[in-house]
Amino acid sequence: MTTPTAIARRSGNGLTYAVLAWTVAYGGVRLAWTVGEAPEFGPFGSDLLGFTGWRSVVLCLAAGAAAVALDRATTWRPMLAGFAWALGGALVAAAAILLPELVSLLLFARGPSFDPVAFASRLGCVTGAVLLGLATARYQRRTRGDCPDCCRMVRPGQQRSAPAPWARWAAYVAVAGLVTRFVAQAVVGFDGLTQDASVIGLEIGLVLAGALLPLALVGHWGEVWPGWVPLLAGRTIPRRLLLVPGFGLGASVVAYFGMGLTQVASGSASEFSDLFLWVAMSAYCLLGLGLLAASSDYHLRTRSACRACGR
Repeated sequence: MTTPTAIARRSGNGLTYAVLAWTVAYGGVRLAWTVGEAPEFGPFGSDLLGFTGWRSVVLCLAAGAAAVALDRATTWRPMLAGFAWALGGALVAAAAILLPELVSLLLFARGPSFDPVAFASRLGCVTGAVLLGLATARYQRRTRGDCPDCCRMVRPGQQRSAPAPWARWAAYVAVAGLVTRFVAQAVVGFDGLTQDASVIGLEIGLVLAGALLPLALVGHWGEVWPGWVPLLAGRTIPRRLLLVPGFGLGASVVAYFGMGLTQVASGSASEFSDLFLWVAMSAYCLLGLGLLAASSDYHLRTRSACRACGR
């Protein structure tokens, strides 16, 4: 008889092979660009942030090694899981420029600095982060005794119908981060920001993500369409409609502006003052972290019962 653990192990093997294939393919490109001649990447000077040259090669090799270690480990090791998650975070941070590029493409406003090779490289980098994240999550399910299908630890009767207090505070922190960001911008002025379509689109998206989305994640109107929405009033809101932008934007904002703070700390030149950059980018990071926390609670609170374990 095939046990859930055996099924999870086979799935884990598949993810391990996927990460290793990515390591060979993408890591091979990074190695070729390091020992050979890398393409020119326009005004940014590089396709990735922070992890260039041999550092990018080492990062790819570390991801492959972590996937193998996760697959072979038979017991729960928090340090191993933490290391794997940190590698995935580093891969996302390295490709942080992908966020404004995707916004520009969605608005059909590809700027003159857009480089298709660099864009493809960043997509490849994020792909590795996703694969490694899936492998790490599968490892946690297999070794902690959680359900291999849903990774749940909550026992029957413990399902919550209301947001946790920490989730509400996270949502308020996200909104406060947005307000702080625009107050800082108002101090230095909005000159130049209203002429670029991609920047306008990014700011509009951040307003929606930083004001409506976090409050929806902890409010009843984030689960059922409110009465003022035509045709949909009273119907259940699909979970992914909030979870995808909540997790996606949260992670992207933290990665992008986290790397921005690193550049400011290293003394990178900018047209803005260091004080403004520290305040604005820190506010963005609070926005992203608040979204991630509120999205996590929304996911745990609204998911349906698992068919495998009944939780």
